[in-house]
Amino acid sequence: MDPNALPPAFTQYIPDLLEGHAAMVLRALIALPFATVLGAALAFRPRRRGTPPRSASVIQTQIILALVGAIVMLVVGSSLARAFGIVGAANLIRYRAKIDDPKDAVVMLSTLTVGLASGVELYGLALLSTVFLLVILWLIESVEPEGRKAFDLKVTTADPTALRSAVENILRRYHIDYELRSAGQKELVYDAELPLAVRTDRVANAILALKESNETEVVWEEKKKK
Repeated sequence: MDPNALPPAFTQYIPDLLEGHAAMVLRALIALPFATVLGAALAFRPRRRGTPPRSASVIQTQIILALVGAIVMLVVGSSLARAFGIVGAANLIRYRAKIDDPKDAVVMLSTLTVGLASGVELYGLALLSTVFLLVILWLIESVEPEGRKAFDLKVTTADPTALRSAVENILRRYHIDYELRSAGQKELVYDAELPLAVRTDRVANAILALKESNETEVVWEEKKKK
């Protein structure tokens, strides 16, 4: 296409558009890392003695929220109309499904923010924000502790005292965190937390193999999250 065939107003608009995008990307290159560092400083603040430990998901969520806030303000700029538009779009979201990880809820907000940036033609900001969010999410999730499932483990056998040491050796072999809750004449009851990759049937078969008789029974009852 011959550039001279384009309308003069359009050919003048393109340089201004590219210049505006470059300036926005430059501001984002400063604002996004700065917001991430400050959010991490608050999330990893020293914990006072006696206060409950902070979960990894909450720490990660706080860092991402600082980053999302910076992106939102870059999108809004000095435009009051954009500010009302973002508030209206956020109010339209009614996600009723249960979200176990608060970080997933923040990622939903991040996708909305990137969509808003694309909608107001801030394509450079939308692309840079997406890449930056992916990098930060990859970094913080790479050091995230492995997820675990909580169970009540009941081992019923004729002589639980003789079997206890072998059962606990198996639990340690599968990297299961356990605590003996009760030891009766016919059963052992544990609070057990299994890594997500560990299957209960494999652990149960290992326990059942300790005695070839049919008098041993292993029952797993998954604990419901409150």
